[in-house]
Amino acid sequence: MNLFYKLSILMGLVVVLSNYLVQFPIQYFGLDEILTYGAFSYPVTFLITDLANRAYGKLIAKRVVYVGFTIGVLLTLFISTNFSDIISIRIAIGSGVAFFVAQNLDVQIFDTLRKKIWYVAPLVSSITGSITDTFLFFSIAFYATGIPWVTLALGDLAVKLFIALVMLVPFRLLINKIKDFSDSSVTEIKN
Repeated sequence: MNLFYKLSILMGLVVVLSNYLVQFPIQYFGLDEILTYGAFSYPVTFLITDLANRAYGKLIAKRVVYVGFTIGVLLTLFISTNFSDIISIRIAIGSGVAFFVAQNLDVQIFDTLRKKIWYVAPLVSSITGSITDTFLFFSIAFYATGIPWVTLALGDLAVKLFIALVMLVPFRLLINKIKDFSDSSVTEIKN
């Protein structure tokens, strides 16, 4: 199985896991009003997108996003959506909208910054994507539900920003293991 399929499947699985985990606030140290478990898994999606972008370029990275989006939304609907619970439905919708917008933004920003020092593109694109994703998701999923969505969003964002920094380590290690196909893949797609 090539890298494209591995990244696409991994993307879908991380989205499903995150959509499930976001339903559970962390019950320790008074964090239940400001943080869910989904904050720890979701930032991995930006690493996946950035690796696809580095390996294959913008067009293929967008395909990874689309395949991951499809897998993630379908599995979320079947695994973690309780159709009798409006919040569960709103989580699925919020996740889909936020993921699609934030990941495509990440791809575009990464592509624009790809020629800079190795850490600029993944860091700036992940931070911008995380901010966009967090506020789209939490406002769609939890606005006017009585759930403290603003504090949950801020706690979630703080973790995502920290993880964006941490994800630079595996990004750096993994980009040395993948060949940069970006120039050749764009040429092949145009032909």
